[in-house]
Amino acid sequence: MFDIKEALKEIKRGVAEIIDEERIEKLLKRFLETGENFTVKAGFDPTAPDLHLGHTVLIQKMALFQKYGGIVQFLIGDFTGMIGDPTGKNETRKKLDRETVEKNAQSYKEQVFKILDPEKTEVVFNSHWLDALGTAGLVELTTTFNVARMLEREDFEKRYKSQTPISISEFLYPLLQGYDSVALKSDIEMGGTDQKFNLLMGRALQRSYHIGKEQAVIMMPLLEGLDGVNKMSKSLGNYIGVTEDANTMFGKVLSASDELMWRYYELLSTRTIEEIEDLKSEVAAGTIHPKEVKEHLACEIIERFHSSKAAQDAKEEFERVHKRSELPADIPLFSLEGPIWIAKALVEAKISPSTSQSRRDIKQGAVKIDQEKIDDEQLQLPSGEYILQVGKRKFAKVKVS
Repeated sequence: MFDIKEALKEIKRGVAEIIDEERIEKLLKRFLETGENFTVKAGFDPTAPDLHLGHTVLIQKMALFQKYGGIVQFLIGDFTGMIGDPTGKNETRKKLDRETVEKNAQSYKEQVFKILDPEKTEVVFNSHWLDALGTAGLVELTTTFNVARMLEREDFEKRYKSQTPISISEFLYPLLQGYDSVALKSDIEMGGTDQKFNLLMGRALQRSYHIGKEQAVIMMPLLEGLDGVNKMSKSLGNYIGVTEDANTMFGKVLSASDELMWRYYELLSTRTIEEIEDLKSEVAAGTIHPKEVKEHLACEIIERFHSSKAAQDAKEEFERVHKRSELPADIPLFSLEGPIWIAKALVEAKISPSTSQSRRDIKQGAVKIDQEKIDDEQLQLPSGEYILQVGKRKFAKVKVS
């Protein structure tokens, strides 16, 4: 089976905070002695259809629990998602319509089973019990907590002091999330460090409703994006999406700094702590180059979301383009009307977000035409075919007519 001390060591790896570690140890011990499973809950509001690696930090830890007797309660907050989690927000969230929620929820389900074992996962929707709670049940729920306690939440406190409106529905959100733990009788709940108030609410409500247990809480840190500073976010563009193609994934992982690479190993890799320490020792001793270690990580991530063949192909493609300065095997073709300004051509070929960014890239020597650097930001492209390149990873073939 497994050693409890070693299991706890892996469980605590990368964790920001654990509340009631003793309960987790008892659950592991009970599973070893009796084979009785325990439940690990994590909630996701379906506010966006695609996951990035920052989201998977939590899911990876849930998958680890499945090795030690845990049954994952993958909670899709289709009811609470229509309120919107106010955590970290300085204004009231816009409500999602039912159609959007259901579409996004289906997308999440398809993606998480690339990490979680479907046989040890229960996908649940909180509308199942929250719809049935009714007015009387909701009023009873509101009696378990007071306004003063609710205003202890940092974001609510700031908004209250600055006289920024807080809707009653936002006060209900933590209560409803906590009630999920009552309905599911969860043994452990997981979430990000920004969710602490809501996670503790689950413990409080399990006491109030006398269900005979109080869930342990595990909080995971927010994963830094590729810039190494801000949390991974699509809006900041510093993310690696789990649905991105293998070549893009490989290039993005390789672009991470050496320091950030170890952070990603800690939170994203399934390698053991000992294996990662061995890699660190080899890098420190100079027996292996950091780039090779990043390649191992990139291949592991791609295998998880694509396949081992896709990982190998991406590695070979990266070497072909970056090591030997060859062109990618598959470059998208765009037909443009000419003559056309180079900055505009880069935008229309979808390898630059704007003409101003195109001009900056040209000034910095990051733009090539047919593998030759250019420095004329006013260049006009006459009729003909060209290979345009921005940086090391963006290519487009254009036919100017």
